[in-house]
Amino acid sequence: MLQPLGKNTLTFEETTGMKIGFIGLGNMGNPMAANLAKAGHEVTGFDMADVSVAGLTMAGSGAEAAANADIVITMLPNGKILRAVGDEIIPTMQPGAVWVDCSTVDVDSARAVADQAKEAGILAVDAPVSGGIGGAAAGTLTFMAGGSDTAFAKAAPLFDIMGQKAVHCGDSGAGQAAKICNNMILGVTMIATCEAFALADKLGLDRQKMFDVVSTSSGYSWTMNAYCPAPGVGPESPADNNYQPGFAAELMLKDLRLSQQAAESSDADTPMGQAATALYEQFVESEGGLGMDFSAMLPRFEKRGRG
Repeated sequence: MLQPLGKNTLTFEETTGMKIGFIGLGNMGNPMAANLAKAGHEVTGFDMADVSVAGLTMAGSGAEAAANADIVITMLPNGKILRAVGDEIIPTMQPGAVWVDCSTVDVDSARAVADQAKEAGILAVDAPVSGGIGGAAAGTLTFMAGGSDTAFAKAAPLFDIMGQKAVHCGDSGAGQAAKICNNMILGVTMIATCEAFALADKLGLDRQKMFDVVSTSSGYSWTMNAYCPAPGVGPESPADNNYQPGFAAELMLKDLRLSQQAAESSDADTPMGQAATALYEQFVESEGGLGMDFSAMLPRFEKRGRG
């Protein structure tokens, strides 16, 4: 059963002063690590790029950042790099320490590194996030976590600092599975929302009237009501900022590809996910979608006809 995590009831001493290694200090990892340091934890960071984060001690390698840490957090680009980092840090981590991977990667990689950690006596949690750069800075991320009850409980105080909600989805890999399934729905739904606005335009239907009807009827969705792809309609969204990314189209493509990799691995029939992957691939790689928000599918459909 899915269990949302409320604010924990641990004492102040139990939720501060941990030794944390944080590997991967990019757009997401940087503010997440900074929030942990602000909360009173001793955070040692590492990134392949030459970066600095307020409140962190910087290490010369991932292994150095992980050594003697109570909890190691990673935020990495893909499963291949995750596996390589696992090979580097697991031998330096103390038995009983916790490795929390917040990357969005394939389920097979998440399970493989969790098994590797378990063999070394290390607790592992796969905990991809939702909420974007703004949520990372504000400490309002949502975590989808997979791992044992013990591992999740040890990581929970840190989820409370970096986010507003954590859901323990099941055993290792379940967090990645939840993230991939959620974002497959998101990609498919955004395409359908953009298609509907483009069709409404050609039928002479005012966009605001379209929104007023759909947002309060059976077409209701997050992509319509909270992240409307039509400029000037609904709450403010990237569409109102010339489609500068809140969530970039190439990141949506990455997640959709992960969904299809998982579908292939598990023999699942996902025709809508497959179609969405092909459309975002075309948009990003051939139609100028690289660097645009994933809702910029709307101007793409506006310019196209039936053929």
